[in-house]
Amino acid sequence: MILTLTPNPSVDHTLEVGRLVRGEVLRVGSTSAQAGGKGVNVARALRRAGVTTRAVLPVGGGGGAELTALLGDLPCVTVPIGGETRANIAVTESDGTTTKLNAPGPVLSPEETDALLRALAEELDRGPDWVVASGSLPSGTPDDLYVRVAELAAAHGVPLALDTSGKPLAAAARAGSVSLLKPNHEELAELVGRDLPTVGAVTDAAREVLDRGNGSALVTLGGHGAILVDPGHTWWARGPQVRTRSTVGAGDCALAGFLGADGSPAERLRRAVAWGTAAVSLPGTTVPSPADVTADAITVVADPDPRWSVDTL
Repeated sequence: MILTLTPNPSVDHTLEVGRLVRGEVLRVGSTSAQAGGKGVNVARALRRAGVTTRAVLPVGGGGGAELTALLGDLPCVTVPIGGETRANIAVTESDGTTTKLNAPGPVLSPEETDALLRALAEELDRGPDWVVASGSLPSGTPDDLYVRVAELAAAHGVPLALDTSGKPLAAAARAGSVSLLKPNHEELAELVGRDLPTVGAVTDAAREVLDRGNGSALVTLGGHGAILVDPGHTWWARGPQVRTRSTVGAGDCALAGFLGADGSPAERLRRAVAWGTAAVSLPGTTVPSPADVTADAITVVADPDPRWSVDTL
């Protein structure tokens, strides 16, 4: 069973247009609304794959009621808050370009933050195989919230997978105790404070972060695949070219694919890239079904040439 924590969930609205033109009146081809937030996306993808999962998240106001309804039968623990659950908008063009408008979300009081962590601790008592903490933090929560989550996970003997960015990522990476970090290329570059143009540069940056007491890093590269780094080895994988409909949630599906897979690190990376590749071919934040995923089409290379350019992978 995989437990997820989403401190700043959302209702995700997706609009599909032919081409986004600033200042113009545009005709929308289709619209959709789905339960969102990175941890929620991971939980939805895992459940679609038949993996037992449970989601912990705060909800409030009319947006919270809509989010709860959209969650459907996804097993979850909702923590009531006084603020309004946010709504995000993604505009997807016919060539796959996605423009995201993400709201900041509600302000959580210290008491609401503590209630969220208590709910998480109660679920950790159930002994999940992993806990996934992901996404931005709502206003009012400290930058070290994920450090506190890591401490809770360690106290319960549950490995933590973390997918966030900016100050929350820096605080958790510096504190250590994260079993799996899942930054994308840009987030890892921001974390170490330098450009990462090659496979070797990505690997060195990831190992620099691992040296702080973290386990491994799954670095997603968008259309260029993903790199998995542990203290002794590196693997790179990439899927076939597909028609991109939406990139929103693709990294979350990749993380779900990795955690939900069995086998060697290379095989888990293969599944991660297969799930991410399938996700970008679907509209909005739709998560793929097992029928959408073709792991055999994924190329995996162990210890890739460090001189390879990330932009040409």
